[in-house]
Amino acid sequence: MLTLTANDIRLGATASDWQDALTQAGRDLETAGRTSSAYLAGMNAREQQSSTVLGNGIAIPHGTPESREAVLETGIRILQFPDGVTWHDGARVHVLVAIAAQSDEHLDILRHLTRVLDKPGLAEKLAQAGNAGELVALLSKPPVVAKCDGDTLCLGIEATTAQELALAAAARLQRLRCIDADFLTEIITQPPVALGRGFWLVHHTLGAHRPALSLATPKKPGPELQGVFCLAGPGDECHELLERMDNFLAGDGGIDGLGIDALLARLSGEASDAVTANVTLLNTHGLHARPAKQLVQEARRHNASIRVRLREGDGSAVSATSLTRVIGLGARRGQTLVLSATGDEAQQAVTALTRAISEGLGEQVSPLREGAPNLAEAGATDPEPLVDDEPLKAVAASPGLALAPAFVMRQPRLTYLETAADAEAEIQRLNRAIDESDGQLRTLIRQAEGGEAAPILSVHVEMLQDEDLYQATLEAINEGASAEAGWWRAIDTAAKGQEALADRLLAERAADLRDVGRRVLANLCGVAMPTPPDTPYVLVAEDLGPSDVARLDTSRVRGLVTARGGATSHSAILARALGLPAVVGAGEAVLAIAEGAELVVDGERGCLVPNPGSERRERVLRRIDQLESLQAAAYDHRHRPATTRDGHSIEVCANLGNTAHTPDAVERGADGIGLLRTEFIFMAHPEAPDLDTQVWEYRHAFDALNGLPLVARTLDVGGDKPLDYWPLPQEDNPFLGLRGIRLSLTRPEILETQVRALLTAAGDRPLRIMFPMVKDLEEFRAAREIVKRVQAEVAAADVQVGVMIEVPSCALLAGTLAPEVDFFSIGTNDLTQYTLAIDRGHGQLSAESDALHPAVLRLIQMTVEAAHAHQRWVGVCGELASDPQAIPVLVGLAVDELSVTSRRVPLVKACIRELTLDEARAQAELALTKASAAEVRDALESF
Repeated sequence: MLTLTANDIRLGATASDWQDALTQAGRDLETAGRTSSAYLAGMNAREQQSSTVLGNGIAIPHGTPESREAVLETGIRILQFPDGVTWHDGARVHVLVAIAAQSDEHLDILRHLTRVLDKPGLAEKLAQAGNAGELVALLSKPPVVAKCDGDTLCLGIEATTAQELALAAAARLQRLRCIDADFLTEIITQPPVALGRGFWLVHHTLGAHRPALSLATPKKPGPELQGVFCLAGPGDECHELLERMDNFLAGDGGIDGLGIDALLARLSGEASDAVTANVTLLNTHGLHARPAKQLVQEARRHNASIRVRLREGDGSAVSATSLTRVIGLGARRGQTLVLSATGDEAQQAVTALTRAISEGLGEQVSPLREGAPNLAEAGATDPEPLVDDEPLKAVAASPGLALAPAFVMRQPRLTYLETAADAEAEIQRLNRAIDESDGQLRTLIRQAEGGEAAPILSVHVEMLQDEDLYQATLEAINEGASAEAGWWRAIDTAAKGQEALADRLLAERAADLRDVGRRVLANLCGVAMPTPPDTPYVLVAEDLGPSDVARLDTSRVRGLVTARGGATSHSAILARALGLPAVVGAGEAVLAIAEGAELVVDGERGCLVPNPGSERRERVLRRIDQLESLQAAAYDHRHRPATTRDGHSIEVCANLGNTAHTPDAVERGADGIGLLRTEFIFMAHPEAPDLDTQVWEYRHAFDALNGLPLVARTLDVGGDKPLDYWPLPQEDNPFLGLRGIRLSLTRPEILETQVRALLTAAGDRPLRIMFPMVKDLEEFRAAREIVKRVQAEVAAADVQVGVMIEVPSCALLAGTLAPEVDFFSIGTNDLTQYTLAIDRGHGQLSAESDALHPAVLRLIQMTVEAAHAHQRWVGVCGELASDPQAIPVLVGLAVDELSVTSRRVPLVKACIRELTLDEARAQAELALTKASAAEVRDALESF
């Protein structure tokens, strides 16, 4: 995706007319090396087809598809015309966003710009922007998205007065975190205003965190009381909500008997006599540029006014003939598009569009996976058993070795009736089961406090309170379903929607949703979840939810095996945090392992062996004894430095995902924090955490370190790790999209606040700031300028600024970066993924995504050589740093620091103390001569 930066901007331009402005834009692109001179002709040809003015003073001139051959490198240039330029369509333009794109990247910018167009006074602000950063902020700052959807509707409330309904509507907005208690206080003292026809309104700005509109209706509506609207937010952010309320009030008739879908249709402006249809989007990458264009072209063929909205979205409908508006819906696979049309060809238009969307809009599509909602039907067919004493390859998820009897945690077969006659009784049963589940989860959170499972279980509590799930269940119950059937139907539908996402990380989180669903379902059925034995065991399961892992007694469980899941699933993450050997994605056959059968789990090699033979069993037991002795000795000497036998020292630090774990890292002998993943602070808040919040978090870490250094990675989100308050367009490949430092630079104010918080918290203590996903020197310089600017205001005595080597280009260009950075930290997980073009969580390929591949090792070697030539230090903070076979190689490659999980610190230090530098160099030289990771590992076995 193209990103707006200050380097792409020219302020204070003037032009005699629109053609002069267009010529300047073309020359700016050419001067920047983005295009050849022929591209300007393409830009002129594009204007002949139709104006590129978007509105609000913005035009986005670009070439025709035929002129793409003149694009040398995808890029943009922004020209500001404070006095304005009259365009050929009569519009007044103050900003040109000139785009040179080799494919359809410009449509991502279109999608975003269409969302900021409605900001009041935007044209004037663009014209008056005094610096490049201000202009970027105006165009890049995510617009405030108003909340008005199925969640904000409160239907059938037991109330007889408008004031009661107003409080119910406000309470709903508070539950959705759109308002706080201050807003409620104001509403209590404010009498509703009559709108006519039995509708009323309450509105306030105090305590409103997000513009939102809720509607509460009474169980028995009458002429004087049909419903109460509750509007939150300042007037300049509520224009769309006011329009939707006007749409609603302009509708014909009352609302008695109307369901959620019908009310949302009225709010979106769909005429009561409109022809409507719902159609599921099946395109793998959602409604991106190409299918959106097909939809718009089909809509334009019909003499009808056609609107489309996303049923799962905020409810707003857009014109089906506007490409940018349709793309802006951000519709994903599995979501439902609601079509409505009026006019002479309304029925014909809806029928044609429904067919076109179902057929994929020019792309090949496949139907969503089907599945039985009744868990009693699941697992009816047992898989074929494994072969005794024969290794089974799986995904290595957490290092270590275990041998113990298997406990196969088979989910109970929950039998229940599909239908029920008494809806009220079923709703009461559902509410009791949800409350019981809530209590169980909160107990588990208290037990897991301070651990990795606690924040994940907190998300489960939020899932229990999800209004969409609850409302979907109520609808099913009111249609005759039992509480069990209605609940699981809602869970299954939502989980399938997540599993269908192209984003693997988000798709894997469907396991969390099913985990929550099973808990409520078991409580409804009065069935206890499986209980592990009191003796040592290896836990085998189809997949593990966080609550399953949180219940584990680590004094008994020896290892984990799952049939499904990847290296980034929560079961894998939590297994590593607990220090348990684990393999995942082993296949359904592991579920056929007999209860009590002995099982070997090798979390380093990524394999398991059922019922090992006597020879293998003895060999494994010897290895386990050796490991336990090594671990005990390593822990006893954990505070000794990691110095080789011939006197070469390496720092061994800890990777942390939370500052609360800093004391534990120090206790385990860490020489500092080599990687603090700061995004935990941002993910724990409904909006970007302010300066004081961040300072408080970081200061905890510095206090616990007692003068040891802390390496903090700046915010690394976006793409595969989205934030709710930082909306981003859907990306075909989020791992190659807007993430890391390239995302932070689009919101420099957030990065600046984080840097200020780190410097403030550090004071005179050693701080190392590093930027993630840097691809070249230009990105580093842009980020470093922010640090320099803040340093001029916040004194900090010991600060270094560096980059993470995660992108191959950054390793290849280490020689150009080294003179300007203070250090490098190599993130081998992503570096391996990008170098080998293998998704490290891929169920089939992840075993081949091995960081000991010689191509990765050569990139590490290049980085170290470039750094040491300029007296810079280099750390490795990926999983490779704790791999026993890799540690000597990294030492031999002259890496200065290794950063690993806290539990691995003593072992890694012990491993280094057994080496000599000559031995390590020999292993590194040997590894670099091999052709594959497998050959490297085979060769290193000889040592």
